[in-house]
Amino acid sequence: MILDHRKALVVYSGGQDSTTCLFWAKKHFDEVRALCFRYGQKHVVEVDIARGIAERAGVPFEEKDVSFISELSTGCSLTDTSIIMDKEPPTPSPDMPDGRITPPNTFVPGRNLFFLAIAAVYAREHGIMNLVTGVSQTDYSGYPDCRDSFIRSLNVSLNLAMDEQFVIHTPLMWIDKAETWKLADELGVFDLVRNETLTCYNGVKGDGCGECPACKLRRQGLKKYLSSL
Repeated sequence: MILDHRKALVVYSGGQDSTTCLFWAKKHFDEVRALCFRYGQKHVVEVDIARGIAERAGVPFEEKDVSFISELSTGCSLTDTSIIMDKEPPTPSPDMPDGRITPPNTFVPGRNLFFLAIAAVYAREHGIMNLVTGVSQTDYSGYPDCRDSFIRSLNVSLNLAMDEQFVIHTPLMWIDKAETWKLADELGVFDLVRNETLTCYNGVKGDGCGECPACKLRRQGLKKYLSSL
């Protein structure tokens, strides 16, 4: 299969970050597709929101059921309704070496690993060279699979595994939430991102519930960006 450098596949959830990346991809590539996942998340309404935004953007959309991810491990508040969600950002733990952060209980082990591996196979079948994901090390909430070192390592592994030359793009890797809002504004989708996306872990569209860690991070970034105008 010959991969086309003009094509991109966005790992898409319908949230602030991936929606910003969707429109970033539309600006930088000739042909863009979106791939969304059902992995047992409580806020599964995000899939329908993602589909709607993709349709508005004129981007082909497809979803995959990977519910096995939530069955592989326990202790995640995003997939287990019996677990109370951590509401505060994680802090460096004295029990972890080198000041590393113990992931909060909203961390889904292997999620980005599975998403990107599946996306690469899907991309190969559609002749797509570029994979786009909204992970960020700047405000990564303690999720180890959002770090640049992981993405670079996985990019090499995927290329070796399939003897291809995929390129994983991470437009948000080194910017914070305020800068992500700025990028959305520059792309002309500020209002769409603010009002139509779903970042909230409790499934509330737009500005969200205001209490979960995803909403707090998003709101802080928005406040910082608006104050800079």
